[in-house]
Amino acid sequence: MRMSSERTSALPALSAITVEAPGRLHLGFLDPGASLGRAFGSVGVVIEGCCTRVTARHADDDRLIEGEPTPAQRERIERYLALLHDAYGGPPVSIAVEQAARAHCGVGSGTQLALAVATAYARLAGIDATSAELAQRLGRGARSGIGVLGFDHGGLIVDGGPGRAASRSGADPGPSASRAAMLPPLLARQPFPDDWRIVLIDDTTREGLHGEDERRGLAALPPFPQELAAHVCHQLLMRVLPGMAQGDFDSFAAGVSAIQQSIGEYFAPVQGGVYSSPAVAAALQAIGANQTAGIGQSSWGPTGFAFVQSPQRADEALAAARAATRVFSGIVCSVTRGRNYGARFYAVQQPHFGLDVR
Repeated sequence: MRMSSERTSALPALSAITVEAPGRLHLGFLDPGASLGRAFGSVGVVIEGCCTRVTARHADDDRLIEGEPTPAQRERIERYLALLHDAYGGPPVSIAVEQAARAHCGVGSGTQLALAVATAYARLAGIDATSAELAQRLGRGARSGIGVLGFDHGGLIVDGGPGRAASRSGADPGPSASRAAMLPPLLARQPFPDDWRIVLIDDTTREGLHGEDERRGLAALPPFPQELAAHVCHQLLMRVLPGMAQGDFDSFAAGVSAIQQSIGEYFAPVQGGVYSSPAVAAALQAIGANQTAGIGQSSWGPTGFAFVQSPQRADEALAAARAATRVFSGIVCSVTRGRNYGARFYAVQQPHFGLDVR
């Protein structure tokens, strides 16, 4: 059920709700330097697997957190619940973390956790709030809208960046900026073809840049050249999007690889190379040497990806990736596919019957 833009108190009373938020791959920013006055803009794909799943229930004591979250996840959830309670009120709520994607590996775990908790809280309290509103309440989506838009829609998504010349640091624009202008708008969405597959390579010994390190890294980079932004946008508009729309895999893969190479070279000084993990780089090089594939790194990594044309090609790519990373420890290689729908909600209405709501 997609939340409408108007709040209402007529939502059915619930005793519990489970929210499953999907993972995503961030394929790159279009213009982080705002060469035309509009910063960032991004493209990404929602994927199967790498999900975050939480259940909210009414509780005697507010901010009860169950399951086995990491200390960092527990701290985040406590902060989210405090912000939500301050904004909306409502009865005490417990949150059970049933599944959580690995943090800081490039699959969008932070936004997943925030939206899963916020959606469960709001729905349990009978508050009709959009994903965009909830994300802004919790400080998500200031630079990229892929996580928030993917939570609602699935598929391949292009967003237009914040509606202002966002700072390179991604800092809060302050109270004078409108909330509506902060969340990047959806510009394009394409369903992911059924036969295509995605090989994922995660280096579990590493984390991508985040927090203060990410802010310092962005600030240390030179201005993103307008010529490079134009190149990235050209690849997206004339290769990636039409390739996916028409099932032209070679065009799609060539466009993704070109975008990733350009962006990886730009960010290389602060992430240690085009790829942040040598093991992931070796795996992707091995895949690309044996077949046509759209290869790259999601966000700051370390997770790398290879789009391939079929399940058979995915098996071949998986074997190549595993062979190339045998000498490395902590490498997890897997195969998934695009997910053409967003979050799933499983609500239990009072008193006792279940409702699966998409």
